[in-house]
Amino acid sequence: MNFHQHYARVARPVEACLVGSGSFGRSFLAQAARIPLVNARIAVDMTAEAAAKAFAAAGIEGRDIAVCATPAEARAAWNAGQRVAAGSLDTVLDLPFDILIEATGAPVAAARHSLAAIEAGRHVALVSKEADSVVGPGLARLAAEKGVVVTPVDGDQPSLLIGLVTWAELLGFEVIAAGKSSEYDFVFEPASGDVICNGVRRPLPALAKHWPSSGADAVSRAAARAEVLGSAFPLRTVPDLCEMTVVANATGLSADVAGFHAPPARIPEIANLFCERGQGGLLAGTRRVDVFHHLRLADEASFAGGVFVTVRCEDPVSWKLLEEKGHVVAAGGHTAALYLPRHLLGLECATSLLDAAGYGVSGYGSDYRPRQDLVAVAERDLPVGTVLSMGGHHHSIADVGGGMVEARPLGEDVPAPFYLVADAKLVRPVRAGDAIRLGDVALDETSPLFQARLKQDAMFFA
Repeated sequence: MNFHQHYARVARPVEACLVGSGSFGRSFLAQAARIPLVNARIAVDMTAEAAAKAFAAAGIEGRDIAVCATPAEARAAWNAGQRVAAGSLDTVLDLPFDILIEATGAPVAAARHSLAAIEAGRHVALVSKEADSVVGPGLARLAAEKGVVVTPVDGDQPSLLIGLVTWAELLGFEVIAAGKSSEYDFVFEPASGDVICNGVRRPLPALAKHWPSSGADAVSRAAARAEVLGSAFPLRTVPDLCEMTVVANATGLSADVAGFHAPPARIPEIANLFCERGQGGLLAGTRRVDVFHHLRLADEASFAGGVFVTVRCEDPVSWKLLEEKGHVVAAGGHTAALYLPRHLLGLECATSLLDAAGYGVSGYGSDYRPRQDLVAVAERDLPVGTVLSMGGHHHSIADVGGGMVEARPLGEDVPAPFYLVADAKLVRPVRAGDAIRLGDVALDETSPLFQARLKQDAMFFA
């Protein structure tokens, strides 16, 4: 596809308002200055000063940035051609932007911002997967009723993987599995026996005997590696499950096991692992979502949190030819892995903005619905009074993991969505291994996230 031609019908630059200037937001602001069809003149953060710093970090000169505390100040700065930095969406909501980029990562705030934008007739690019996993389908339907669009964004794995899955389906491939690599590679140094992941180095010389990737027995090899790596690194992270929940709700794929298989693997092994058990793989069926932990040497290319699908090799002659050209095909020739080894954060966000604001098209597709829920699962016994505090770069909750299960409406004894219970207090004890149920926590039922979930349940489960 020629992208210049594809977007030639976008009549004017899309005006974007960024809320949340973390790593995704900052990268978007930096790239937007180079994109003729996108303007990014509004940034909102916890404080107006933080938003101004994000503009400055993107190369905007100080005299072109206005720190605004009121709607009147924001309007005056806009009319003067300045960048508008604010500490509240309310300060800028009346400015003439087309699309809100919600990138706070805070589930309650993301729901509030998205609802306000939809009510104001603005499109929403929902980067905050934490809110998306709880109320994304409901927000998308509310937006459609208002004549606007909620969309995921290229630059994050859910949108890229939805694109890869639907591309494969359009071409007639049978999708066996789809997923992503975890955010950080495991880099093995044979000389020292050390493994490095996200700047952390651990001596794990036992990994050497499980390193070779030849042969078809990828499952037992991955299990042995997981035992070695799991002694030093976490091999399950909630953000991975969260992103795949969004993908499942858009595509109809589901988890093979609630917590994912998450095998440590090298790229040539993906097709051997993510195929059915009868063919030597991990999966009990097809159309599954999962993740893997990419193992590599220091001089090998990274998968970089990229995305993949595995597909059935229906035409052995063609796939043999493709295998000879270097494509990843399982040892038995039955399954192939097709992959996109990158996601570029806000640097590639613009295509989703142009689709939504320029053409009224959402990256979720037309049948985005709550098919799966990411639920919270206790990893140790949690007593009454425990506060499920969410924090850190990955927005995790201490001693609480996640699992993907079939979506259900909220109920007293129904497992609760992970990010719905974030920062809530337990009013009942929860045993290790049990899901945290809605009745186990004291929730603020007036919060926009809770109210949006009730509306979503009424929309899809009435």
